[in-house]
Amino acid sequence: MHSMTRQALLAALSLSISLPALADEQGSTERGPTERGPTERLEADLRALFADEGTLAIGEVEEALIRDRVTAHDLHFAGPDGQQLWLDRYVVSGDYDRPDEVRIEGIRLETPGREQSRLAAETLLLDAPSRAVLPLHEETWPADVTFEGLSVEALVAEFAGQELGSEFGEGRGQIAIERLQAAGVSRDALDALEVSGVKGKAAGDDEFGSGTFSLAFARVEGLRGLAGTEEDRELDRLEVRDLAIDFDRLVASLSSLEADGDMTDGEGGFRLEALDLDLARMIALAPEAERTRLRMLSNVLTDGSGRLRIDADSSGRWESGEAASRLLGELTLTAGEAFGWALDADLPVRLPEGVTPADFLAGMESLEELTLLGGRIDATLTDLGLFERLPTIMAASQGVSEAEFLAQARTQAQGFGMMLGPEIEALFSGMVAMMAGEASELAIALTLPAESELEALSADPLALPERLEMRVESR
Repeated sequence: MHSMTRQALLAALSLSISLPALADEQGSTERGPTERGPTERLEADLRALFADEGTLAIGEVEEALIRDRVTAHDLHFAGPDGQQLWLDRYVVSGDYDRPDEVRIEGIRLETPGREQSRLAAETLLLDAPSRAVLPLHEETWPADVTFEGLSVEALVAEFAGQELGSEFGEGRGQIAIERLQAAGVSRDALDALEVSGVKGKAAGDDEFGSGTFSLAFARVEGLRGLAGTEEDRELDRLEVRDLAIDFDRLVASLSSLEADGDMTDGEGGFRLEALDLDLARMIALAPEAERTRLRMLSNVLTDGSGRLRIDADSSGRWESGEAASRLLGELTLTAGEAFGWALDADLPVRLPEGVTPADFLAGMESLEELTLLGGRIDATLTDLGLFERLPTIMAASQGVSEAEFLAQARTQAQGFGMMLGPEIEALFSGMVAMMAGEASELAIALTLPAESELEALSADPLALPERLEMRVESR
């Protein structure tokens, strides 16, 4: 985003991100800054805020007679490159040096040129800000600049050109948000951020093309590391409800998503409900050379309906002990009328000396320092229609009968067993049994060796049968 555009946009949203305002030279008097009244201080601070970027006109600044409140009316900022910002009112309530709230009404922003953008909001409310007029330049935002909460009503933004970012390429877009709220805001963190009633559209030349999207509700909690790199950011909790995406090459909806990334309490996980993918529409808009292969894959997964629904639920927790800790985890995944996958793990582990499970998870970059003390992993693959459809489609693609395809598959399973061991043969033979309708589930039980490293085990999966106990059962 162009730097001037970014600064003007931040000004419209919160007037919240440059150096503390100093007295404006044009509005200075013989009295010192501490002797000025709230009206003079607000006007001077607002003028100083925009002094290096363009010109600011203020219609009137008045102080309420009954309560501590000072209001600037009819503000108009004009930037050097044609940017314009209008504010109907800028209201500071409470002690000017430590306000109870700052309320901005009637926000309108326009940025001309190739990367044209417009922004409007009915109101922006800052709860208990550390200053009456907050900084504008993100890169110089002092760490002591905070506010307890923020809310925006009826926010509408329109962008063109590169303003949409690389996700939409050289396109145009609009996003409207009924309400946005944030709490515990600082330069580096957000205690909570919540949006509701989001609707948008975009016309671009990227991989997704043009389309619309909507989101009923989203909330994040415990967002940290905003001042650092993307790798430094942490998120305690995420909640999303009723997301719908309808683009040229991506058509999907999501009922709900909940993710708990805070492991300080020893637990975490995520739940995904009703992720619905419209494969048929996406395939129809795919390049012609890819459609045949994609339709075959879609038919296998959806039995010809062209719609795939995915549900998932995962949880994990740590149990600390004196000599060792235990990592317990469960995962269930259902892909519509295709397959189900369930995983249950119980792993006793030894952490580096002096490190708690919460500390290890918070700073985990690899599994090299984690030592397994044995444990088990149980997995179950359930056929919900996928495997019984495979022989028909695979046989047709190879120009053989279904019986011939199944016979070849059994022979290949035996060949894998000769090379990799009887456990691998049982695994592939179980899959063939599901394709032949002789079984509906494949259960895999793994017993892990003690004093082993997860990193080493995952690096050479083909050697796993020799290094751990594996039992496969089809039923």
